[in-house]
This record gives sequence, structure tokens and C-alpha cells, in this order.
Amino acid sequence: MTVVPAPKAAAPHVLVRYAPLLILALAWEAASRLHLVSSLALPPFTDVVQAWVELLWSGELVSNGLSSLYRAGAGLALAIAVGSALGIFMAISRPVNAMLGPLVELFYPMPKSALIPVTVLWLGFGDGSKILLIFLGCMLPVTIGAYNGARGSDQHLIWSARSMGARGLRMIWDVVVPSALPELLNGVRTALALSFILLVSSELIVARQGLGNLIGYLGANGSYDAMFAVVLTVAFIGFLADRVYQAVVERVLRWRE
Repeated sequence: MTVVPAPKAAAPHVLVRYAPLLILALAWEAASRLHLVSSLALPPFTDVVQAWVELLWSGELVSNGLSSLYRAGAGLALAIAVGSALGIFMAISRPVNAMLGPLVELFYPMPKSALIPVTVLWLGFGDGSKILLIFLGCMLPVTIGAYNGARGSDQHLIWSARSMGARGLRMIWDVVVPSALPELLNGVRTALALSFILLVSSELIVARQGLGNLIGYLGANGSYDAMFAVVLTVAFIGFLADRVYQAVVERVLRWRE
């Protein structure tokens, strides 16, 4: 009779992995309570938690959070769709690469926040300008990831597919896209993080609603504990989104094993 070893408990691993966050919270609380740091510059962590509960209970955190998530999600989804197609077609078509490659190289190193006045000029202070900013900023890492992945496609697979009659979009979908997927997904992860940066930056400057606008409003009114609560909320949402994305990527790429 074969005895199957029981799986090791994951709880100790999780505790060890996230222990630095607990240590940081304790150090934060101690530094503020012991007046090592001014409470205006760094309110006690327990006060920040209390302010977070009050914001959640009042509905301000939820309404502004949903508005921000809508903008980030819409802009990122458009960036993934357009950037993936552009990157793959740049990799398989020399004319497309010759036309779009210099534009990608020109705009990739540019600070994307510099586009905030431009998008506001085009689309005003509503959701459209934030979605456009996130789309333009996030499209470039997705495009580069798709391009690098498609350029690295195994030529033997392409020749084999052609010998079996695969052509055009069928070739792209069956051979090029699976080969490009790992690099493409890495580019999407970079774009995911960038979407939160661009979202909060734009909402701080030109928005009437959203987490970035709420951070600016609370800071201007001296509610620093509540301001820190919203900042931590953005950090947690970004962290959770990245964890969920990595779990999805592991499932998507499981076939490669």
C-alpha cells in the first residue's frame, strides 16, 4: 500500500512571506506614538485603519474606488487588445514594423504623465481623458512584449504549419500567438502596474471623482490619516490585482509544461 504524503501547510509560508508587512505596520505605529516622526507627517497606523473604516462605512471609498477601477480597467483592456495586435503584426510584417517601430521607440521612454494635459485638452475632465491616458501609456509595454514574443517564434513550428497548409490569420493564431504569449503576458503585467500609476496621477490633477482625487482632497483639508488610508487602499488594490494576474498567468501557461 502506497502512502501519499500529506501536503505541507501553506499557512507558515504565508506568514513568513508577509511578515515584513506586519513589522512595517508595527514600526509605523511605534514611530508615530513615540513621536519619532511627526504625527502630521505620519499618523499612527491605528488611526489610519480607523479612518479607512469610516471612509468605507460612508461609501466614499467604494464610490471613488469603483470609478477608478472602471477607468483603469477600460484603458488597460483597450491597451491589451490594440497593443497585442500591433506588436504581433510588427513582428511578422516588415512594412508595419518600418512604419510603427520608430514611433514606439520615440514614445516608450517618454514620461506618460506628460500626456495628461494633452488628453484633458482632447476629452475634458471626464472619464474619457483618463481612459485615453491609460490606454496610450499601457499600450507600449504590451506592444513591445508582443513584438519580442512573436519575433522569438520557433521557425521550425512556422515551417511545419506552412507545410500543413496554415496561412494568414490561422498561422498567427495557431503558431505565433502561443509562442508570443509568455513575453506578451510579461508586458501586460508591466502595463497593469503602470495603469495604477497613471490613474492616480491623472486623478490627482484633473478629476472630480476617483481615488486620486480623494487623496488630493483629503490632503488639502488636513485629513492626513484618511489620506494615508486611501493611499494604502490603492497599494492594496494594486497588490491584489498583481497576485490575481500572476495566478491567472500560471494557469494560462500551464500547457507549456
